[in-house]
Amino acid sequence: MDTRNIGKIIKEARLAKKMTQNEVVGNFITRNMLSQIESGTAMPSVKTLDYLCKVLDIKIEASELSAMDNSEGDSYLSIRQLFRDRQYEKVIGSECREDFKDEVIALKAMSYLALADRLLKTEDIKDNHQAVEYARKAKELSSKGIFSDLGTELRADETLKRAAAALSAYYADML
Repeated sequence: MDTRNIGKIIKEARLAKKMTQNEVVGNFITRNMLSQIESGTAMPSVKTLDYLCKVLDIKIEASELSAMDNSEGDSYLSIRQLFRDRQYEKVIGSECREDFKDEVIALKAMSYLALADRLLKTEDIKDNHQAVEYARKAKELSSKGIFSDLGTELRADETLKRAAAALSAYYADML
């Protein structure tokens, strides 16, 4: 299913319920965004699509979503499942079609941070250095896209401080 088909389904459901765009969007998204979704020029995020389905009392099956976003790269739903399964390396290595880029960037930022935290628990110097790189990448990605997240950025800063302390202690012991 492509963006035009999703938009068509949403518009037909809205018209069938005799609802205006303003009535559908409420405080969740803008009327302009709904207009772009309905015309097929914008792809709703999974969260927005879920909201619209609830408001319009329609159902778009997960299999349709998976087919929709599997045309270029990995399925967004499969990447999300990898994240839930804590397969962070696979999340980091995944690519997804442009329509879901912001969602995947957010998942990658959180995956880098989880890996950095995991590596810091090993107390191995090589792992500590790698944790620094992962925390830096998490911080960088957490500020990108519409799902930029100050919380992830702050947690990355805290992880960097912990890694710096561990590395400092290691090198101090060498003296």
